[in-house]
Amino acid sequence: MAEIGKINQLRIVKDHNAGIFLDGEDLGEILLPNRYVPENCAPGDLIEVFIYLDSEDRLVASTDFPKVMVEQFGFLQVKQTNNIGAFLDWGLPKDLLVPFREQHTRMVEGEYYLVFTYLDPHSNRIVATSKTNKLLGNIEPDVTKGDKVEIVICDEREVGYTVIINDKFRGMIYKNEIFEDILPGDRRSAYVKNVRDDFKIDIQLNPLGYGKIDDSSEKVLTIIQQFGGRIKVTDKSEPEMIKEIFGMSKKTFKKAVGALYKKHLIILEEKAIAINKEK
Repeated sequence: MAEIGKINQLRIVKDHNAGIFLDGEDLGEILLPNRYVPENCAPGDLIEVFIYLDSEDRLVASTDFPKVMVEQFGFLQVKQTNNIGAFLDWGLPKDLLVPFREQHTRMVEGEYYLVFTYLDPHSNRIVATSKTNKLLGNIEPDVTKGDKVEIVICDEREVGYTVIINDKFRGMIYKNEIFEDILPGDRRSAYVKNVRDDFKIDIQLNPLGYGKIDDSSEKVLTIIQQFGGRIKVTDKSEPEMIKEIFGMSKKTFKKAVGALYKKHLIILEEKAIAINKEK
């Protein structure tokens, strides 16, 4: 069944002078306006689209996807406010409304806020709330140590960054375990480091397998991360360069690189070593 506020694969039904109509199943036929119609498509083809209500509350499809889907958290900027509420930039022509009753504090134009996007059950309009505390209760998490999860980076604290895990739970990444640039609002994959008895969750950006390597390999990995995930040094580089950057002999460096490569944690290029981001 096609869902409003989500990405759907829908079949093209017919052409129209305003675009093409898609089979929205229980939602009926949905227009994909001309500006979004891909070249060389025809009735019967499947196409991936986002469904929402336009400014006249008509169902419409788009091949441009928003920054946040229904039932997801995100950091969005307020474009304008009026007597209805605040309107957020979420990447579509029709801005995302946060009604006054759904604002934790009165929103200010130009500022960014953490919001949760949902479908209003009465109007089928996609709206958002900044009253996020009520959505992240102290419930037993359904994740365990080592699980790969999706996170949204939230507030910066003295010890690290708070995160939202799988759009359901709170967590924390500690600053001494961050070796790359991250910003509030970033949505990315991460890994569960620990689930505490009080249901608090520690998160790390890299797989837990990183902790199973020896000290030299861990040092090499950390330094590569500090260089943005790719460094123009290889096991063929001059010993002096390796010593200056990594603080170890070329022999130790080659052994460490070999161990990392066997665990598929790095990619060996002709003139560089890079973090394997798919690991």
